[in-house]
Amino acid sequence: MTGNDSRLLADLRDFLAPGRSDRLGVAVSGGSDSTALLCLLADLRRTGGPDLAAVTVDHGLRPEAAGEARSVAALCARLGVSHTICRWDGWDGTGNLPDQARRARQNLIAGWASGLGIGAVALAHTRDDQAETVLLRLARGSGVDGLSGMAPRRHALGIDWLRPLLQASREELRDVLVRRGVGWSEDPTNADDSYDRVKARKALAVLAPLGLDAAGLAGTAAHMARARAALDMATADLARSACRIEAGDVTYRAPGLRGRARGNSSAPAVARGPLGDSGRVPAPVRPLSGGALERWRGWQPAHAGRGGPVGGAACDPGDAGISRRRRADGRAVRSGTGAGASWARPPRAPRCARSGPSGLGCWKIRAVRACPMRR
Repeated sequence: MTGNDSRLLADLRDFLAPGRSDRLGVAVSGGSDSTALLCLLADLRRTGGPDLAAVTVDHGLRPEAAGEARSVAALCARLGVSHTICRWDGWDGTGNLPDQARRARQNLIAGWASGLGIGAVALAHTRDDQAETVLLRLARGSGVDGLSGMAPRRHALGIDWLRPLLQASREELRDVLVRRGVGWSEDPTNADDSYDRVKARKALAVLAPLGLDAAGLAGTAAHMARARAALDMATADLARSACRIEAGDVTYRAPGLRGRARGNSSAPAVARGPLGDSGRVPAPVRPLSGGALERWRGWQPAHAGRGGPVGGAACDPGDAGISRRRRADGRAVRSGTGAGASWARPPRAPRCARSGPSGLGCWKIRAVRACPMRR
């Protein structure tokens, strides 16, 4: 084993240590990144790491895909790792194919993991993938959240999705396979310029002489992730002090919100987070769009003396504050308390978790957080 392999294994061990489970799922497409992740995790298992189960999703979009999945199965057999092939037959030839395939892949993998009692699945996204993601989001005008890139850990569809290789380069992982004599499959879409990610990959090659390379953009994502965590903590703190629950309604105390939003040195940012029956708002909370922020900034002059909607929430100009209640289906039942309160229908239904007979025990709230403005 080379020094590079030892370092990657040590990084994997450190990444998986918090909340380590006895069995870990790993998604393997047959490409170089996921194949290297499989091999490294198999090495880690031999030195006390978690047991493994691998899954490959055949999207049925290329005739070669079935053979690639079988190649992964053969490698798993040599490594002593159980392997499952899931097939997607859901594309009807219309719509955004990459997005539909991604969603289908996640649902298939989540269903597979749930069926085996696996609580976490490792994905092989690398530092290069992170850089491409940040570049694409930069092109779309993303803020702190978008420029935070892909999270190393996230919970969705009932399982934890882990990205333990975000600090490793694609070249490092291919070197791992070359030294072991393990082959991999090349997806021809990775060279198709009709995909934005391929364009971003080629743009990075051109921008590298300026210092705008994978390492630099991945570093920016790490900085933005820390800034996001700080903002999330500030939002949660404000929500605890400026919000309360009254008979199933979430009430925002106007003086507390206005106090945070006043002055030229800070600007309000609208955020959302889970609020349970206890009234506590745990971090992290997730920010809403910049459009909601702009609507909040323009709310007081636009609705002087009367109520009005901000991002789907009704605002009461009086000191009684802002009140919000949602039914389990996400529709606004009542908004506003006191004189001048207005009714508002949210622009889209949130993902509400039912708790208690009314289904209103847990819902999404919107609060205001203070964040410094750069001049």
